[in-house]
Amino acid sequence: MSALVSQGVSAPQILAQEATGIDAALEEYFGPVARAVESVVFYPIPVFGTEMPIIVLWLVVLGLFFTLWLKFLNVRGMKHAYDLVRGRFTPPDAVGEVSHFQALSTALASTVGLGNIAGVAVAITIGGPGAAFWMIVAGFLAMSTKMAECMLAVKYRTVHPDGTTSGGPMYYLSRGLAEVGKPRLGRFLAAAWALFMMIAAIGTNAFQSNQAVAQVVEVSGSGAFGTWLGDNRWLLGLIIAVVTGLVILGGIQAIAKVAGVMVPAMAIIYILGCLMVLAVNVPAIPGAMVDIVTGAFNPEGVAGGVIGSLIVGFQRAAFSNSAGIGDAPIAHSTVKTNRPPTEGFVASLEPFVDTIIVCTMTALVVVVTGVWKGADPEVVNGVTLTSRSFATVADWFPYVLAVAVVLFAYSTLLSNSFYGMKCFGYLFGDRKTAETVYKVIYLCFTVIGAAVSLGPIIVFTDSVFFLPAVCNGIGLYVLAKVIRGDFRDYWQKLHAGDFERVK
Repeated sequence: MSALVSQGVSAPQILAQEATGIDAALEEYFGPVARAVESVVFYPIPVFGTEMPIIVLWLVVLGLFFTLWLKFLNVRGMKHAYDLVRGRFTPPDAVGEVSHFQALSTALASTVGLGNIAGVAVAITIGGPGAAFWMIVAGFLAMSTKMAECMLAVKYRTVHPDGTTSGGPMYYLSRGLAEVGKPRLGRFLAAAWALFMMIAAIGTNAFQSNQAVAQVVEVSGSGAFGTWLGDNRWLLGLIIAVVTGLVILGGIQAIAKVAGVMVPAMAIIYILGCLMVLAVNVPAIPGAMVDIVTGAFNPEGVAGGVIGSLIVGFQRAAFSNSAGIGDAPIAHSTVKTNRPPTEGFVASLEPFVDTIIVCTMTALVVVVTGVWKGADPEVVNGVTLTSRSFATVADWFPYVLAVAVVLFAYSTLLSNSFYGMKCFGYLFGDRKTAETVYKVIYLCFTVIGAAVSLGPIIVFTDSVFFLPAVCNGIGLYVLAKVIRGDFRDYWQKLHAGDFERVK
């Protein structure tokens, strides 16, 4: 998930903060580079009187194309996806490292995060309640993109002699495009994708650590203990690094096991918190739902009208579920399966949970409590708005949100470490030594991120995070016929009863 934008924080806000020491040095030497890269990646194009970042349009069109190309298989295959997650079609001799459920949980650990809390609130503040409707639409389209890229990740993965796997865009771009007669393009796109994602993973890690520590310091109060924590943020970063290291040093199986427990737990904590807020505001729920639907087509007072609301919703959904970026296929490629399309179906559930369920819960909470009205998104960030919604239940209820924020940030640290590690291994040798080197670098940035603001670094990595979408999208279009052919063959065999159901 995008580090900076998904938090509902704009680049100017971060760069405008007073910088001293390391922060000042980073701003002086790296700030201009960061802003230059950002201006390219998020270059705005005019759309019906308003503007949309070209990268967001790229991702939305990608989702729309594969939804139509696969003939709404994201909807037709939902029941089968659920059966796969339950292990109903996984034979005992399946090749891979983790179950369908664990692969899905690892991917969700990255996408279900602060963007679902902060990003949604900012979307509603800027685009009105109707922005939530368009987020749901974008999430629906993203399901098809996830299907396509995650199926390819399993199809072209490498299974090592020890049973471990290596997969993701860098493998299906190089091998897949070579199969269709474009080996040079494939090798270039694969290397570029791996480089961009490796850098983005380190930067996102630093920012997640920074935000987790900030939440802990915030809820500690202004007393002596809270002041001490604020002065020793690096120590909290070190603790997070140690706890993270204990998991990631065990590889994908350890990450998947923790994610398999943590993702459901943190989702339950957050959703229960949302349900409590909604329970207190039951009379306002019908009106909120009406505002979300009608606001999507008649958002009064929103810049750009209907199109403005649509763009804000699409933008936040793209930042939230990262469909088309290509990071999630790395996690999905480790699944135990002998049939690549199976993981495509499972992966389609990721945007459904992340955007359609969790983001909708946040939207309802923000709308029913009315905290978005009159809020200035340039002054009040998204986490604060959601926290105010929780505070309508009780003064202590924001602590529930704080727990969810820390868990979300930590789960993202785990999954992103695996993504970056695999990219590092692809570029510098897919060996244990290379992976260990990257893990050490990654954990060092966990401590650094907690200690300093890293404003320009985060602006840079947030931009770099979306560059892989260009490489990945080109590859998906080139391999579109392969994708549809594999899904069609699998779907026909499934309905012909060729696959034995596991009890």
